[in-house]
Amino acid sequence: MSEEINAEIRFASARELARRIRARELSAREVVQAHLDQIERTNPQVNAIVTLVAERALDQARDADEQLARGADPGPLHGLPVAHKDTHATAGIRTTSGSPIFADHVPAADDLVVERIRAAGAITLGKTNVPEFAAGSHTFNPIFGVTRNPYDPSRSAGGSSGGAAAALACGMHPIADGSDMGGSLRNPASFCNVVGFRPSPGRVPSWPVPAGWATMGVQGPMARTVADAALLLSVLAGPDPRSPIALETPGSAFAVPLGRDLAGLRVAWSPDFGGTVPVDSAVTGVLEPAVKVFEELGCAVEEACPDLSGADEVFRTLRAWHWDVALGPLLDERRADFKPSLAANIEAGRALSGPDVGRAEALHTALFHRVREFFGRYDALLLPVSQVPPFDAEIEYPDEVAGQPMPDYLEWMRSCFLVSATGCPALSVPAGFTGDGLPVGLQIVGPHRADLDVLRIGHAFEQATRHGTRRPPLA
Repeated sequence: MSEEINAEIRFASARELARRIRARELSAREVVQAHLDQIERTNPQVNAIVTLVAERALDQARDADEQLARGADPGPLHGLPVAHKDTHATAGIRTTSGSPIFADHVPAADDLVVERIRAAGAITLGKTNVPEFAAGSHTFNPIFGVTRNPYDPSRSAGGSSGGAAAALACGMHPIADGSDMGGSLRNPASFCNVVGFRPSPGRVPSWPVPAGWATMGVQGPMARTVADAALLLSVLAGPDPRSPIALETPGSAFAVPLGRDLAGLRVAWSPDFGGTVPVDSAVTGVLEPAVKVFEELGCAVEEACPDLSGADEVFRTLRAWHWDVALGPLLDERRADFKPSLAANIEAGRALSGPDVGRAEALHTALFHRVREFFGRYDALLLPVSQVPPFDAEIEYPDEVAGQPMPDYLEWMRSCFLVSATGCPALSVPAGFTGDGLPVGLQIVGPHRADLDVLRIGHAFEQATRHGTRRPPLA
């Protein structure tokens, strides 16, 4: 296969690759091999894919081609290569969660999201790097080290789906699964100039999970385009009896054209969450002109933000409670194998009383209704994804933002986690670059369960700006 064809394949959209494989213009084996070549070329510089199953992937690609030749009905992802987040269990493939406790763990069964992706015909290349237990928005761990930003390897790729975002940016695979509690789909997408979508809770059912009714953490798609993220969402979404909060809307609802005229849309824009969140001027300097694109598309844009009071307490309380439920017993057994910031989160969860959790749930309910009323006046809310551009990869988190100190590794992520607390769907879409050439994402938030509307708005912005087509030099 010539280098020209190889290059064409590795940055083609997932939709185009799937179409060409079905039409037998390309074989699945050619597509997989092109992406394996790109992994060999670029992964040493960014450390995005940490477990590679190349021979297994080529065998699966051969099987996919033979199935098509026999006239089998292909799934929507037939022949497409994908690497799964290393917190998502993959049957027969090492899944470490970025923790030395699970350095050699090989699950017997797939997580539900992996199960659905494989059933749709995708081919597993391996696993993408994560911070320890996906805690934090900078991807590093004691097993595999740091994942670096493709646009500047001295900078962070974000997290916790940082390996997935860096791999997408480098053309290692066209789609990726991820998860998001405090910004783990959105922050790395912003840092790496790709698309990350946090769906409404229950849109993508999760199993297994330690607390089946929890709504703060979700799983969802990443890609280089909004349309490809929607394609993956069409596979991930839909009811499942193993998830008590799964929404009934079938995934096929997202396999539709995303084109939409935005004229007349009522759009709110808040560069700093109504003055409550510090944001680096390099970020707002990119986003201010990006927001004007919506006016050019016919939207009525005004500066406004919902009242998010109480969202900090909601997120921090319910997150700490989650970590204690999920990892408390393991902390007792293997405390020395936990990074201090995560151990402190688990301990904070243990210190919570029943009234503490009850107060958080009451605040959560009040927040839901204030945001619901806000979206009675607006169709979408535009916000920064991240409060800073990609930062030094050698530090755990920025210690200050816009001159304000960051007391812990959560504070600099408020621009994402405040939105998590609302339960609204939120998209990170490429919005431009700083003067240093670092990517900046725009966060598009919609009303509760308006996932498709958010994707359509993001698609219109993407088509008008084309920032996502700028590739990192190393790719």
